[in-house]
Amino acid sequence: MTEHTTSPTRTTTAPSGDLTVLVTAATGKTGRRVVPRLTARGITVRAGSRTGDTVFDWQAPDTWAPALQGVQRAYVNYYPDLAAPGAVEAMRAFGATAAKSGVSRLVLLSGRGEPAAVAAEAALAECGVPLTVVRASFFAQNFSEGPMAEGLGRGEIAFPAGDTAEPFIDAEDLADVLVAALVEDGHEGRTYEVTGPRPMTFAEVAAEVSSALGREVRYVPVPGAAYQAALQEAGLSEPEAMWLTDLFTTLLDGHNASSTTGVRELLGREPGDFAAFARREWGE
Repeated sequence: MTEHTTSPTRTTTAPSGDLTVLVTAATGKTGRRVVPRLTARGITVRAGSRTGDTVFDWQAPDTWAPALQGVQRAYVNYYPDLAAPGAVEAMRAFGATAAKSGVSRLVLLSGRGEPAAVAAEAALAECGVPLTVVRASFFAQNFSEGPMAEGLGRGEIAFPAGDTAEPFIDAEDLADVLVAALVEDGHEGRTYEVTGPRPMTFAEVAAEVSSALGREVRYVPVPGAAYQAALQEAGLSEPEAMWLTDLFTTLLDGHNASSTTGVRELLGREPGDFAAFARREWGE
């Protein structure tokens, strides 16, 4: 369930041309989908990244104020994760900078069922700028973009998930949700949990991917210690690998194995199913 169940009125608060929105982590899975959606509405977008025209780096706080200058709203996507060490401090500092810069609305991407992320959400809210929190489930695109996608070439999905189910959300749906929260009335002060329409085990995901690809992809459950070792072999430091493994262990203990109505609340429609994503990604 989300914290609020009544559907807000979906109306724009201001003419699109009057808005300038900062999108942090604009080259990431969600940011690069949010940017063109905002642009299509006639909104001026500052696409913040470490190497783009609008320089924005979560590890370099001196880049925050220049990126926020003249901005009315901001999409806040903290890297590497809102539950990561240092996120609370970063959110508190970023919120203070946003308030000082005159930002009138913040939309924060958070993780569903991440206790440490809740503390970071609260730290950002301290700044007093109206805040919308969007807590998302695992992305369907984790299987098509990033490290897990590499495993598909070998015909396997190796992950420490056991037989736990997760309601994977299509990042396209999530981007629509984020844009609605940024542009429309009625979302300030609210927290939404957004998921796909049905919980699926990783074995069921592998079956859907296999069907779309036309070849077998197996799910290989990996013990946490082995997964951490593999991350270290891939180049992560021991603390990074340990934190990431602990995060996945926490998220995939079964407490998130249910779907929510968050997408319907924000968009007035149902989220796309993983099978449709898989056909779109690998079958067409």
